[in-house]
Amino acid sequence: NELSGGSLIMGLLLGWLIPLFSFRFWPEPVVIRRPLTLLRFIATVLYDILLANFIVAALIVRGPRRLNPAFVRVPLDLKSELAISLLSNTICLTPGTVSAELAADQRSLLVHALSTDDPQALVNIIKQRYETPLKQVFES
Repeated sequence: NELSGGSLIMGLLLGWLIPLFSFRFWPEPVVIRRPLTLLRFIATVLYDILLANFIVAALIVRGPRRLNPAFVRVPLDLKSELAISLLSNTICLTPGTVSAELAADQRSLLVHALSTDDPQALVNIIKQRYETPLKQVFES
């Protein structure tokens, strides 16, 4: 339970070898079209996770009467199963939101928000901050 040179090297080695040996089992080949956009996406997600932790903590401290939970349907422009999966997982990683259901036709994603005053603003944020970069990285 500590960071050491050996565990860091082992983590890097496994992080490289596992995808190398398992790529044959993936339903579609992964092609990263814009690596810098992917790096910006990762930084955005990490920032949003950090910020959302503070927002959720403040919501909890203020009490349940101040919450305004909602289910919001997010229309999807993504076609790639990998990109849709990454979007869904990104939403789940961000405290205060959970991907609840992918439509059978994969054209929309049902998202539960712990508290939102403007459901359309939430849809716009998800599409702008998460879906657009994923589309650029994996589909464009």
